[in-house]
Amino acid sequence: MDGKFNPGNSFAKVAWTRFLCPGLRLRYTHHPGHKKRVQATPKTRYNTPTINIRMTAMALDSNPRTTHFGFKEVPPDEKAKLVAEVFQSVASKYDLMNDVMSLGMHRLWKRFTIEQAALHEGLRVLDVASGTGDLAKAFAKKVGRTGKVVLTDINEAMLQVGRDRLIDAGIAGNVEYVIADAENLPFAANDFDCITMAFGLRNVTNKEAALQSMFRVLKPGGKILILEFSRPQTTLIRKLYDTYSFNVIPKMGELITKDRASYQYLVESIRMHPDQETLKEMMIAAEFEDVDYFNLCGGVVALHKGYKY
Repeated sequence: MDGKFNPGNSFAKVAWTRFLCPGLRLRYTHHPGHKKRVQATPKTRYNTPTINIRMTAMALDSNPRTTHFGFKEVPPDEKAKLVAEVFQSVASKYDLMNDVMSLGMHRLWKRFTIEQAALHEGLRVLDVASGTGDLAKAFAKKVGRTGKVVLTDINEAMLQVGRDRLIDAGIAGNVEYVIADAENLPFAANDFDCITMAFGLRNVTNKEAALQSMFRVLKPGGKILILEFSRPQTTLIRKLYDTYSFNVIPKMGELITKDRASYQYLVESIRMHPDQETLKEMMIAAEFEDVDYFNLCGGVVALHKGYKY
């Protein structure tokens, strides 16, 4: 699919040509209706309004079969807890590690995703597994005061970091933060014009349930974008990537975050994630249409795109 891609005169064209080609203190007060309110306390000069976080019960897979946590097999209801522990551990150094591990490339991958979203003022956007809010920060600027960006994450520590980053950037008023499970999104049907998920799907226990949940809350005519690590398309890239992943990334994690195990899980989870064609078929099975994908960096990362009609 790389050969068909033509991003036009946007930044993505430059990114594609140069980089993307193959070979290269929440304070809670109780609120009715299962809500909790968090008072935003900016660490910077910005004076922002109160930010609300709506809590939702987390959906657990009651099926007794096992699922993978990296290369390990664990009960499905245990995986969510283990993944939460990983991100609780690395949240404060998450952005730094992303820059170091990808040599800054993750910023170009996300920039390409933002270009593909093609947002404009007034749209409602859901960023699932939003983490530290890289995509949401850009989306909030594009949808303007009349739009809305909702950041969700199952991990409170990650969502706190994202909230603080957006506050420090002066972004408030058109953003909302929701602790929620991607498998059971707490929103009305047909609620969002665009849904994005960057580097989060591989951590979900029941990926099919997450895709179905996102399909339910997406408006007819809406677009979904899933950015995730995938399968390199050539043997050479695959060998180089495996060598780097298993021999370098865990050591980086140990040096920078004092947590080797979390980054060992990272590289293992990437290998267990569905490849490009498999994920495409999963999205089609969830009733998305016109599903396609772009291989970035020779398939190290792929951006899947689909629509709801």
